[in-house]
Amino acid sequence: MKVLLRKDVDPLGIVGDVVDVSEGYARNYLFPQGLALQPTKGNMRALTKERAAAAERRRLALEQMRRAAQALEGVEVTIVAAANEEGVLYGSVGPREIAHALVEEGHPVKTEYVRMSSPLRHLDRITVEVRFAPDIKTEVKVWVVRERQEGEPQEGATETAQTTEGAANESGNG
Repeated sequence: MKVLLRKDVDPLGIVGDVVDVSEGYARNYLFPQGLALQPTKGNMRALTKERAAAAERRRLALEQMRRAAQALEGVEVTIVAAANEEGVLYGSVGPREIAHALVEEGHPVKTEYVRMSSPLRHLDRITVEVRFAPDIKTEVKVWVVRERQEGEPQEGATETAQTTEGAANESGNG
């Protein structure tokens, strides 16, 4: 059965496309959801403006994705995770954690953009592909470091104490 798409339907097509689908899919899903119409000349004429608007939205979205990919070039993100002494994580670090860390740094990255063959289960540094669209992709370096355990000396604690003492001596309090 041929239908005229009213909205972009992945992977069928975009607004205004006439596509061939099974009758059941058209009758039970596409028509009730308002995603498709019968491909009459009147319906095709009515969708020309919607098709132009949809093309403009896609163009703007792709431009925004290109800018986001350029902004991500050379970015390194650090994820703190709980691990044992051998460096094995108690959980794992996957696309969701990486996307969340990038969003916290101000980069608009969705979980589905982060491509990994498998989640990280060890403390490590890897390069992860971030694919916004098939032709828009970049790479991000991800550092997975151990969460500081209670009782462990805090890195930089002696430097902070020395800096505080030095500042007190300079102000005449020491």
